[in-house]
Amino acid sequence: MKDTTPPNGDLLRDIPLPRSLREVMVETDRKVASGQLGAYTPLPTGFRELDEVIGGGFKQGELILLGGAQGLGKTVWALQVARNIAAYTPAVVIYLSYEHDEEHMLSRLLCMESIDPTVDGLQRGLRMRDLHRAIVLYRQRNPNAGFFDVLKSLPQASQIFEKIQLYLHKLYLLKASPQKTTLPVIEAMVQRLQEETHHAPMVLVVDYLQKIPLPYLTENEAEKVTIVVEGLKNIALSHGIAVLSIVASDREGLKATRLHLRHLRGSSALDYECDIAIIMNQKWKILSKKHITFNIQQAEKWKSWVVFSVEKNRAGRAEVDLEFELRSEYFCFNPNGGIVEQTLIDEKVIAE
Repeated sequence: MKDTTPPNGDLLRDIPLPRSLREVMVETDRKVASGQLGAYTPLPTGFRELDEVIGGGFKQGELILLGGAQGLGKTVWALQVARNIAAYTPAVVIYLSYEHDEEHMLSRLLCMESIDPTVDGLQRGLRMRDLHRAIVLYRQRNPNAGFFDVLKSLPQASQIFEKIQLYLHKLYLLKASPQKTTLPVIEAMVQRLQEETHHAPMVLVVDYLQKIPLPYLTENEAEKVTIVVEGLKNIALSHGIAVLSIVASDREGLKATRLHLRHLRGSSALDYECDIAIIMNQKWKILSKKHITFNIQQAEKWKSWVVFSVEKNRAGRAEVDLEFELRSEYFCFNPNGGIVEQTLIDEKVIAE
């Protein structure tokens, strides 16, 4: 039988070879001298308490996973972080959603920008239903009016335009296709945008991981998750970007009182590949009974709060529980949160 093994030279044609320590130091010196400081400059999420825990923000080459039950605000938080990074850092952000189209994401951002999420109390912000009603009514009165005309007519117009100008050209949105937006397609998008932006720092947000299609069908969910999460991690490392991906929970997680990393679909591969894992839970559902049995009014207040548990943090502290208040009508969280002071339940140990 003919030997079909390629010569060693062919095997190594497209493979990077090991470099001496001196070569690495020279390359590092060149990057620093030319201002390529991405490896040393984290991108803050805008949630200060979280940034302090994870070393200042997201870093190039990192894969960050975000899990939580349905309706807790995973997309809300991910889009808000994407907006914060695009607005207040040198980075550009790609937001791929397999759930929502670009117009819906834009509408969420408009609602978010209509208020100051750090201010308590009632605010005359723009809610989604208000926006939809305004578009319909304005068009009835002005048949030739466009979207910008409607926005200019809103009471919150000046505030919205002032804020959104900060990231108009730095936040990229895409309604991803569950059939066509595969890992190679995602990587090609990243590469093209890096070229167009002269290799500016970049964050890729995927909403959500289990929706990324494979080129072949497999009924093995764990196998699919393994391939996808390895692919996302490879994109992060190969292109020097941070990747934030939302992850769905498995059936056991949907029944759990408190969701953990182990409840996410394909948890073994996720745990192994990710650098940071953040799990969201509704605060009032995971509070120890001693905090709510005799204080029903306080328990009602906690229903709008979400606990963000940093369950894995490769470069720092883990098992840290933070809390932030959800402003669901305006698709945002109050970024001024803090460490959870109350006792929380756990699936293994219940602190009473």
